[in-house]
Amino acid sequence: MLPTPRHRRTHRILAAAAGLATVGALAAAMPASAGQDRSNPHHHPGSGRYQDVQLLSFNDLHGNLEPPTGSSGRVTELQADGTTKSIDAGGVEYLATHLRQARQGNKYSITAAAGDMVGASPLISGLFHDEPTIDALNKLDLDVTSVGNHEFDEGAKELGRLQNGGCHPTDGCYDKKAKFRGADFPYLAANVTDEKTGKPILKPYWVWKKNGVKVGFIGVTLEGTPNIVSADGVKGLKFGDEVETINKYAKVLQRQGVKSIVALIHEGGAPASTAYNYDCDSPGAGDGISGPIVDIAKNVTPAVDALVTGHTHQAYACTIPDPSGKPRMVTSASSFGRLYTDTTLTYDRWTGDIARTAVKSANHVVTRDVAKAADMTSLISKWKTLSAPIASRPIGYIAGEIGNAGNESPLGDMIADAQLAYAKSVDPEADLAVMNPGGIRAGLTYAASGSEGDGVVTYGEAYTVQPFANTVNLVNLTGAQVITALQQQVSGANEAAPKILQISKGLIYTLDLTKTGAARVVADSVKLNGAAIDPAATYRVAMNSFLAGGGDGFAELGKGGDVLVGGDDLAAFESYLTANSSAAAPYPVPTADRITVVR
Repeated sequence: MLPTPRHRRTHRILAAAAGLATVGALAAAMPASAGQDRSNPHHHPGSGRYQDVQLLSFNDLHGNLEPPTGSSGRVTELQADGTTKSIDAGGVEYLATHLRQARQGNKYSITAAAGDMVGASPLISGLFHDEPTIDALNKLDLDVTSVGNHEFDEGAKELGRLQNGGCHPTDGCYDKKAKFRGADFPYLAANVTDEKTGKPILKPYWVWKKNGVKVGFIGVTLEGTPNIVSADGVKGLKFGDEVETINKYAKVLQRQGVKSIVALIHEGGAPASTAYNYDCDSPGAGDGISGPIVDIAKNVTPAVDALVTGHTHQAYACTIPDPSGKPRMVTSASSFGRLYTDTTLTYDRWTGDIARTAVKSANHVVTRDVAKAADMTSLISKWKTLSAPIASRPIGYIAGEIGNAGNESPLGDMIADAQLAYAKSVDPEADLAVMNPGGIRAGLTYAASGSEGDGVVTYGEAYTVQPFANTVNLVNLTGAQVITALQQQVSGANEAAPKILQISKGLIYTLDLTKTGAARVVADSVKLNGAAIDPAATYRVAMNSFLAGGGDGFAELGKGGDVLVGGDDLAAFESYLTANSSAAAPYPVPTADRITVVR
């Protein structure tokens, strides 16, 4: 998850295409559901005392207005016989239809999200500082969301503009007829405070009310946001502990008479299966899920009735015991608008609280076999027309699908090679390049996304892969520092969830996953161009500016000397692909064989 400001790139490419842009401008049956029905109500839901409240939720949309392509646009469904099948999913035209169908017959319905609605977005949204996505969320009738780490891609001031509206300070207004009005829904940032004032930068909580029913929402992002966001994006901000913050504001809400509380948490976990309908409560409550959300859920006050989570892009709907030992629902709806969660909260009008014995939840697929929402089609058409002159420009050719999955991915190798090639063009002494996996937001699909033809890579597709406008920097590191950086992939902050750097051609090593911590990197296996890395020697290393700042837990990379700040990372990738591919000789799919993995 490599957020960094994008305004440099946006301003430059919009200016370059200003003339072109001006000329070009202007339910079906639901598949199997994930989650468990915990209902054992000691009441009649239709009685006057109890009122069922529908909570629809999703997370990590990342500006995916159009249906995401490749593996990013599919979900895995577990079948009754134990096999799995893949289902095409996502796209706000379909998400809108599914949500609107789900709301039918539910007079008490709330739609909430758990952060990363924007940021690391495809070009149709990212090019316009994610105004298109905010417009789409307004049309989706989103009621409330927490902030995520990506909401800080362009800093707190830009987040404030997305909330409150107004034209971009550099690029101005994109729609000359209507000023950008901002989000109709509140962004909640309870644990994000101004370092000087100590006050939250946005609302910490929000209360939904209808006919005497009150449900409070507290929104937080992960405490570790500064570790995965560029320094500029979080300058002057402090990120507090998730549990302490939620517990604090739960008391505030209770003092206001709000006893039904939902926490929106941009932090998550990893279920044991990638199938969206996997039972993560088998054999026991929450047994099939791991990661930071487990400890958070076990420590958040019992006053909170449900946790809507995100960040890990995983799908789950399961219970984890609260501090009193009582089961509590914890959900996440994958990412990119491929799923939504439907949770029933049974509200007790006598107590003002949720009857937790009646809470039930399930994830549903945003299938593409329903009618498209006409208002979303119109919105996409508007922004696609504006971005088309830039997005459709061919920049190269590939021989097949180049994915970004796995410890070492074919696309990771390709990007690292591109950055090394760029580095050598500005400094012939460059030795190697490393790329963080979170900065590679999608794979390159072979099938045409438009009229460009199969195997043609457009600028828009490349932008979706690397949307952050980092620079390619060169630094000097000793061999010992290179080895330490590789060890930081699997130790320290990254031990529980390793972040394997993608490496350029000529660098090889062995990753022994049977060991723990730093020992997983076999130090004497690290070689460059056939020779063992010399701990005392100096190496010229290329990387993006995010890593050069020590991002993603790679503190050693932030200690490099003789820094040279280079050009835009996407421009480097484009130049490399253009120079090394043609229609007659497309770029071959890399073999991803530089890291030997022992399991």
